[in-house]
Amino acid sequence: MKVAPTIEGGLRINPENDIDWHLLRSIILDANASDHDLAARLGDLISDEKISEDWQDIVVPDLRESFSDDLHHVYAAIETAAAFPKDDEISIWISPADAQKWYSALNQARLELEEIHHFGQNPELDAKNFRPVRRDALLRSRFYCELQSLILDHVIS
Repeated sequence: MKVAPTIEGGLRINPENDIDWHLLRSIILDANASDHDLAARLGDLISDEKISEDWQDIVVPDLRESFSDDLHHVYAAIETAAAFPKDDEISIWISPADAQKWYSALNQARLELEEIHHFGQNPELDAKNFRPVRRDALLRSRFYCELQSLILDHVIS
């Protein structure tokens, strides 16, 4: 997979094989891997019972909808690129207008992987010591983090 900044201030992603496509589609799969979604989990962090109840009733539905919209946007961009290549080249474009949605989707996927696998903050974590499922999850999480960094460096600067 190749990822490069564009003249317009965005990013262009060129998947080169089926593994790249699987990795990109995994953003959506990873973000939706749990029955207890991120919006609800954020509400669970509030310890004050009254505030927590209000948060769950007022904030969580809108937050859930916003997160879902971001995931649908990224899913549509990936699937549209796969279905309608231009000039025999398949590119996924992240414009400045799309950057927040992509960042959100990648963040949701990373947070979900962390919730499931508990990788922690250790940058020296060695994927070779893990079973295949956990190793693959760590590598996807690192890819998502790198793509987020590229978005921050080249699109949301």
